[in-house]
Amino acid sequence: MPLRSDWSELMCPVGRALDVLGDPWVVLLMRDALHGRRRFEEFKESLGISDAVLSRRLTGLVASGLLEQQPFEGDGRARHVYVPTAAGADLLPILQSLAIWAEKHTELPDGGAHMALIHETCGRETTSADTCSACGEPLRAEEMSWDKPWKAERVRLSGATTLEA
Repeated sequence: MPLRSDWSELMCPVGRALDVLGDPWVVLLMRDALHGRRRFEEFKESLGISDAVLSRRLTGLVASGLLEQQPFEGDGRARHVYVPTAAGADLLPILQSLAIWAEKHTELPDGGAHMALIHETCGRETTSADTCSACGEPLRAEEMSWDKPWKAERVRLSGATTLEA
């Protein structure tokens, strides 16, 4: 028995979106892709996901048009990297909305700290997902950083790109 129904034919756009994004692994993979991860091994290490599950999800994200598979030569053999498409980069406000919502409505684990969404263009924190609450400019993935104090890092996001040789 399937875990859920196929919602791809629903008239409701929320239902159709959930047909693509309703799996938590998909959302986490897109977060990682917008954080600049590109290779199978990078996703696997970041998420602790099994090879089989990761392979299925990446295949689905390519089929859904959120990631593009591009050739990459490494270790003397042909491999692939996964690059966000324009549709994948358009998920930025959704991911940032989830982060803002969780900061506001979920309990921070022990040892955690506030994650700030930084609009690099003006250098200030935004409390809005799609428009900078500090300067009013629209937010684009390549102009955003997520300041993660529990990891002691500030991650600059990347938008839809092609692989540089």
